[in-house]
Formats: sequence, C-alpha cells, structure tokens
Amino acid sequence: MSGHESPEPAQEPVDYRFTLANERTFLAWIRTSLGLLAGAVAVHSLIEPVGGGLMLRLAVLMCVALASTLSLGAYRRWRVVQRAMRAGRELPGSGSVPVLAAGTAIIAAMAAAAVVLW
Repeated sequence: MSGHESPEPAQEPVDYRFTLANERTFLAWIRTSLGLLAGAVAVHSLIEPVGGGLMLRLAVLMCVALASTLSLGAYRRWRVVQRAMRAGRELPGSGSVPVLAAGTAIIAAMAAAAVVLW
C-alpha cells in the first residue's frame, strides 16, 4: 500500500433520497435545539422581571445546555450516517433520543418544582 491510498473503503454513490432523508433528520434535530433555546429565552424573560427562583434559572441553563448538546450531536450523527451510507455499512444507532427524553424530563421537573416552591 503506497502513502497515497486512503485507509477508508471506496465510497459508493448514495441514492439522493437517503441523503436528503439524512439531511431532513439533521434539520429536525436542529429545529428541536432551536425550540429549546426559544423556551429558555421565554422562561428567562418571564422570570427575570419578577425575580424568579434558582430552580427556574437552572431550568433555563439546562435548556441551553441540552440545545447545545443536541445541535452538536445532530451534526455528528449526520456525518456518521453519511459516511456509513457511502461505505455501504449498516447505520449506527443513536443516543440522542434518550438524552433528549432525560433532559426534557429533568427540565420539566425543575420547572414544576420551581413553580410549586415559588
């Protein structure tokens, strides 16, 4: 093997429908991230004038952290799936759904506790 050869398998052309489906999935995760950011902004603008509580502020920070994690994970997932399709490999699993579910449950519990304790 010469120094010019790539260690990755040859890339096959991928049906454009699969590529577009991968892009739509990426955009759906980005929309979810933007929704979380919008929720953080809304909660922050509602609680700041009235003082809010520590739990609500933490919920805002959790929304921002979860949105950042999801957006970075969305790009990584898009790239990994694209490479797998081009190489003809099986698509890898995703850990984003459990992260989103757990993060959303924690944020909802924190917001509910803040409202009850406030």
